[in-house]
Amino acid sequence: MKQDTLEHFDEEHHEALRQIRVSRIILPVLIGIAAVGYLLWRQFDPGEFAKIDWTAYTLFWVSACVLILAVRHLSYATRLRILSEGEFSWRKCIELIFIWEFSSAVSPTSVGGSAVAFFVLAQEKLSTAKTATIVLYTIVLDSFFFIGSLPLLFLFFGTSMIRPDVQTIYDMGGWGFYFLFAYSLMAVYSSIFYYGLFINPEQMKRVLVSITRIPFLRRYRRKAVELGNEMILASRHLKGQRFRFHLGAFLATVSAWSCRFLLLNCLIIAFITNLPLDFWTQFELYARLESMFVIIAFSPTPGGAGFVEVLFGGFLSDYVVNPTYATLISTIWRLLSYYTYLLAGAIVIPNWIREVLNERRRQREKLMEELAN
Repeated sequence: MKQDTLEHFDEEHHEALRQIRVSRIILPVLIGIAAVGYLLWRQFDPGEFAKIDWTAYTLFWVSACVLILAVRHLSYATRLRILSEGEFSWRKCIELIFIWEFSSAVSPTSVGGSAVAFFVLAQEKLSTAKTATIVLYTIVLDSFFFIGSLPLLFLFFGTSMIRPDVQTIYDMGGWGFYFLFAYSLMAVYSSIFYYGLFINPEQMKRVLVSITRIPFLRRYRRKAVELGNEMILASRHLKGQRFRFHLGAFLATVSAWSCRFLLLNCLIIAFITNLPLDFWTQFELYARLESMFVIIAFSPTPGGAGFVEVLFGGFLSDYVVNPTYATLISTIWRLLSYYTYLLAGAIVIPNWIREVLNERRRQREKLMEELAN
């Protein structure tokens, strides 16, 4: 994407556009390649790789991964269509999810793509209230999926859902405390957004603004005011919705996140042929994957690049014992669920930018004609 394209947008939107420019692919790709290269150097055994039998069984489960990836994308698109109350067509929802996922892939996972989402939805002529509702309610739905499901999974599997061969979470050392920190942080900010959207948005705005009186936070005062105003708008909009609206958005969220982890379940089954396919074995594997994502969610690298590849082997060492297989599975997983969105974004975003620019040009010409007459 050419740099001069940025000049066509208002200054306040420049940062959002920089987040989704195609050149941002370079850093996460380089980090990912470096991580895979390191793992191949340390763990890859050509002899073990040659033993992999690419049977119909393997190809079937890899194909299932592709299908699950499509269902995941459609689940996100369904949620967007529900939250936009049908203002976006199915085609537009699918396109916007590509952009949203791309922005998440090129941003540190601890940052995500919410800022870009505000900008993108604003270009689609969506009302400010609906834009705020979609972005902020999405944060609440995503967070509450983990806040609610992880304690339930812990009741079933205990600490084995986090790391193998540990009796208590304290035995895990740094990873255990990092998991607790990540979960607690997720619980705190999701509670803040829930309070601001459904209980008292005006009070939440006052709290946000008062926090920015602290000297080193003063530069965030304008953003705090904007976020407070957006919470008030979104809250008014959400309180007028029926139960079916919330249920549909919640079920689409559950479907999307479940598919994210089930994809890796299927990929492990494809290559670890002696892995039992009974419900409880696969359910425990699913729990491990969800726990792993909580740690990945606060990675400082774009899309967790490099961090995921290294973390994978340790978290699943009792399921994927052979390091060569672990490297292969994690690489294919990232190709399907991460690099796919980098490639799709590189195709979709320039066309979307062009459409937005053409629409602005038409509006400007129409305004000029009206002034002339």
